[in-house]
Amino acid sequence: MKIYLLLFTLCFVVGTISAQEKTNVTKGKKVNQLDEVVVTAEYQPQSLKNSVYRTRVINGEKIRLRAATNIQQVLSTELGFRFSNDLTLGTSDVQLMGMSGRNVKILLDGVPMIDRSDTRESLNQIDINTVERIEIVEGPLSVSYGTDALAGVINIITKKPGKENYNINARVQEETVGSNYGPLNGDGLHIQHIGAGWQKKGFSALVGATHNDFSGFQIPSLTSTAAEIDAVGNRWKPKSQWLANTKLGYTNDKLNLWYRLDYVDEDIDTRLGYNPNNYKGVTQQYVTKRYTQQVQGSYIFSDRLLFNGSVANSNLKRSTITKEHNYATGEVTLSAGAGQQDISKFNATSVRGTAQYKLSDNISFQPGVEINMDGSSGARISGSPSINDYAFFISSELKLLTDLTVRPGLRFIHNSVYDAPPVIPSLNAKLKLTEKLDLRAGYASGFRSPALRELYYDFFDASHSIMGNPDLKAEQSNSYTASLTWANATTSAVNFRSTLSGFYNNFRNRIEFGLYSGDKSITTLINIAKYRTTGGTFENTLSAGNFEGSLGFSLVGVYNNYSESASTYGESPALVWSPELNTNLTYTFPKIGTTINLAYKYTGKKPIYEVATENTVEVLRLTRTAGFSMADLMITKKVRNSLNLNAGVKNLFDLTTINNTAVATGSPHGSGGGPVPITYGRSYVLGLSFNLSKP
Repeated sequence: MKIYLLLFTLCFVVGTISAQEKTNVTKGKKVNQLDEVVVTAEYQPQSLKNSVYRTRVINGEKIRLRAATNIQQVLSTELGFRFSNDLTLGTSDVQLMGMSGRNVKILLDGVPMIDRSDTRESLNQIDINTVERIEIVEGPLSVSYGTDALAGVINIITKKPGKENYNINARVQEETVGSNYGPLNGDGLHIQHIGAGWQKKGFSALVGATHNDFSGFQIPSLTSTAAEIDAVGNRWKPKSQWLANTKLGYTNDKLNLWYRLDYVDEDIDTRLGYNPNNYKGVTQQYVTKRYTQQVQGSYIFSDRLLFNGSVANSNLKRSTITKEHNYATGEVTLSAGAGQQDISKFNATSVRGTAQYKLSDNISFQPGVEINMDGSSGARISGSPSINDYAFFISSELKLLTDLTVRPGLRFIHNSVYDAPPVIPSLNAKLKLTEKLDLRAGYASGFRSPALRELYYDFFDASHSIMGNPDLKAEQSNSYTASLTWANATTSAVNFRSTLSGFYNNFRNRIEFGLYSGDKSITTLINIAKYRTTGGTFENTLSAGNFEGSLGFSLVGVYNNYSESASTYGESPALVWSPELNTNLTYTFPKIGTTINLAYKYTGKKPIYEVATENTVEVLRLTRTAGFSMADLMITKKVRNSLNLNAGVKNLFDLTTINNTAVATGSPHGSGGGPVPITYGRSYVLGLSFNLSKP
């Protein structure tokens, strides 16, 4: 009841202040979506309308109105995105266009993020308070960004210094976890952020720090038995995050140079159970420390020649610390069990340079070089392996006709470990059919190199038997995309945009978990021959006066691995389909400085075929993960010129788990069938943000 009373009191006070001051808020000029500038895979910053690629943009205002605490919350209501949660490890992964996180490239200001495994846990280790916007390009961008970019690229673009001399910003936010809440540091989710910026005569500096403290959900007591803990299938581990960053830069008419440092300290706690026979209990910590450094710069040699370069290094260390508590003697010791003490280290260095040369108004070229060096070590890693990847790529943008732009590209690769494809081609085109109608189409060959974890990771304990496979081949794909966009003039009072798109991806040598041929009790990684995804989306956005809204629908089909086993299991369809529906509605009341935002998404049933044993006979059966709806309702209120209040409800429908009829999962950490954990239920949010700038 504390959070409800606090919410009511603050809203009453804010309303009283607003009534007394009679604050008149002047509504700023809206930026039409087509005028938004995108940078991902572009030669230079380009308007959304003129980009050859179909790019989705989630701007900072949308992120602010969602009162998001991490990037997953922002993307979870976007079409094509699905997230899975590993409650064993306390991590989550992203899926895009029917493909798992290992096929999605995560960039921070254009620089690849390093992950210790084949999941994209780095996505939630980026400070949401520093994000200016998120750009999403669906489809392979392997020519521009190399390995992993088969499903697409998520580019997290951070804030830059504004025109003011200095800026100070802060944010505090309190959330319940289900019905549990304790102020400031008790039950719930507690967020504190502070940041500052300065710029003068071309020099600039940004600095920020954030603390996210999550108390967990359905946490067992220290004396809960292992059986009692296992009986609860939706138990979320407590997590504490400290995020710090700084950005230093210098800019003049020709040179733009900056350095950025990001630091993450994450601690996830778990309790493995108490044994009443010997009075001993076991606890475990997963501690992650990550440093990401990057230096980027650009120099304009002339109006025809521009150079961009970057050097980046990521250092990731994840420790597993398992302790045994003897409650009879009070003694605490480190557990000696297999796999219960581990420090895994991952280091990645990236060097990239591109030149943009404009031969004429109709012909431009972008040659580039990229070097990626990855290394790892640890008790679960065989030896201290490293992978070096060297690439040269070139593309050109050709305006063949007044209304037709074509961009062909090639990437040449040499890798020190695996047999990389010698060349990766791509071809994209944009045709202006009318003033309001644009057609985009593209073909790309993609590839994903085996990760160090997949090649050399060995993990054996009481419940896991996982072995890497150094003989894995690189995944390759052929992908086709097309989209048709209609939009009215940007000067219109009512702006409407509608996009119909489709995609088809055909994979070779896809890497999946399988059984080791020498010992069927061991899980390893193997290449499978075929895998396909296909589907399409229909997205619509409308902006009229104080109202902005979007409505979208998507249908994604995923290849059924058993469709060609008719002689063994009988006929089954080649593709299984799953729909999605989403909407985002925003209305602003300028006179009282209040904005209401509703974000909703329906994720349809996800069918999958599996082989099960019935009466000692293997049969093929159709299983389903149930569909579900998620919705957030947030209200943002301007209290004073520099102070904003946000309050609302996340997960309006109080969703926790969804039904799953599968018997087994494809992951070594999977728990088989039964309910699938989605979240910890409805939560109530209350926060304040402060932003003070001096021109």
